[in-house]
Amino acid sequence: MKDDDDDDLRTTEVDDDPRNGDRWEAAQEGAELLRDHEIDAAVAELERVVKAQPDNEYALFFLGAAHFEAKRYDRAMKAYLAAVAVKPGYLGALAGVGHSLRMVGKHDESLRVAKQILLKSKDDADGLHLAGLAHFARGEAAAAAQYLERFLTTKPEAEVGQEVAGLLEVIRGQFEALDPDADLN
Repeated sequence: MKDDDDDDLRTTEVDDDPRNGDRWEAAQEGAELLRDHEIDAAVAELERVVKAQPDNEYALFFLGAAHFEAKRYDRAMKAYLAAVAVKPGYLGALAGVGHSLRMVGKHDESLRVAKQILLKSKDDADGLHLAGLAHFARGEAAAAAQYLERFLTTKPEAEVGQEVAGLLEVIRGQFEALDPDADLN
């Protein structure tokens, strides 16, 4: 059985380099604070780690994630880009860049990032998710549906899978509009 908390901290492509253990270990407390939704504490801890280890791609990634969670998308993008600069093959950080771009309305740039990810790994869950959301934001329902359907085949964590399934229902027109005056209790 999968542990949902492990899914929250997944970073894609953690290689077998023994030096990664120390960097990963240094970022763990900040990642755990982020998982526990203690965003300000996570940012403070991860900034401390980054100051001590500016080449720690994991601390940079989680710092980006913390800023993203706090809706500070420019800061998130800066941290994610720094992680990619340290480790160019870090697809999870690249996806963070793409989602940050998407959230500030730069949908074309976001889609370009998604395509970069998918060129490196055609079935990358993060890349498929990003591509689907970017196409949806651009009003391209058919393309969005194709990427989001492929994303669902990667068996994402339950909450994200449900969100995407709901978005696909919206795209296909398979939903009933809610009556704003209806009593939902």
